[in-house]
Amino acid sequence: MDMRNKKILIISAVFPPEPVVSSQLSLDIATELSKNKAVVVLSPKPTRPYNYTFEHKDTKHPFEHIITNSYTCPKSSIFGRLRESYSFGKKCVEYIRKNYSDIDCIYQNSWPLFAQFMIVKAAKRYRISIITHVQDIYPESFTNKLSIGGGVVNSVLLPIDKFILENSTKVLCISENMRNQLQKSRKISSEKFEVLANWQDEENFIKYQKNNDTIKQVGKTLFTFMYLGNNGPVAGVDFLIRVFHKAQIPNSQLIIAGSGSKTESCKELVRKLGVENVIFAPVPDGKVPEMQAQSDVMLLPVKSEGAMSSIPSKLPAYMFSAKPIIGSLDLESDTARAIRYANCGIVVEPENEDLLAKAMKDISSWDKKEINEKGLNGFNYAIENFSRENNLKRLIEIITNVK
Repeated sequence: MDMRNKKILIISAVFPPEPVVSSQLSLDIATELSKNKAVVVLSPKPTRPYNYTFEHKDTKHPFEHIITNSYTCPKSSIFGRLRESYSFGKKCVEYIRKNYSDIDCIYQNSWPLFAQFMIVKAAKRYRISIITHVQDIYPESFTNKLSIGGGVVNSVLLPIDKFILENSTKVLCISENMRNQLQKSRKISSEKFEVLANWQDEENFIKYQKNNDTIKQVGKTLFTFMYLGNNGPVAGVDFLIRVFHKAQIPNSQLIIAGSGSKTESCKELVRKLGVENVIFAPVPDGKVPEMQAQSDVMLLPVKSEGAMSSIPSKLPAYMFSAKPIIGSLDLESDTARAIRYANCGIVVEPENEDLLAKAMKDISSWDKKEINEKGLNGFNYAIENFSRENNLKRLIEIITNVK
């Protein structure tokens, strides 16, 4: 086949209608590439976040989108995720084996580690250039959660990840800390890596005009703290509820915007503690700017060691809403550095209720001018570092020029 007619294969673990950042990234990449190239996207059936109700939409794309009939994990579990990764990887390899002569290069933002390993191995076999986009460091992010046996599991899985990275043509990392950790621990040349932050579409925030009808607030005069995102096992929403209860800030409310597997248990915690002015609100599709505009301060909790090598997708979204941010996370993480460098809020050590309660009290005493200035600082930083326009352009150049 003529090289000019070869396809770019995008393998994505998540894809719209899944309302998660990696899903939108893959859609942006596929849409932009399809302006000048033939593009095929492989993705599993939508499942993220868990317990989310997906509306069927007959969406027409300027590229071919194939939904594999691979196994999908119905709920968050270690073994379910491993099976899901293997099954998706197997289906992707089948496609590559049947179509390798038509594929120019592969971009994968897939499930670690089995799917990535199988896909890279197939690309190597058929001599196809492949770019691996790393969103989190595995197996460490998995084994760090194990109470026992983490070292043994690492010894088995680390060689798999090393194979993936060594045999990828390019490796994209979402933060400097991630690149440094991978380069050092896997002993791989720095030339293999590129740092590219996950982006948000700034236009959605810039064009937005505040709509106060999206949710019903307890009172328009209440100082509003907000968490917007998935309410899952590692989100830390229960921690925020306990801190909000402890802080006892007059004329304030806490809005938990989003859904997830922990929503009902968090509601039960609110009832058990007798916390007032805590609102749980769904986030309608495409309404993130509207929701966040109703806050005074955005809350970003990340458990210890959870943000050292990655930047949560919530950070750029929070910044683009021009709201101050309180981060409860590792002080040496890229996320903490970004908040401090942008001068857009307060950072305290993770999982410390007293320090976060104090930060919430302090920021609630800021006057409106300081609130607005800190929010604008974050917005300007996000435009420079997390904008869709700048980062997507760079990624397209990497994909189209990969050798």
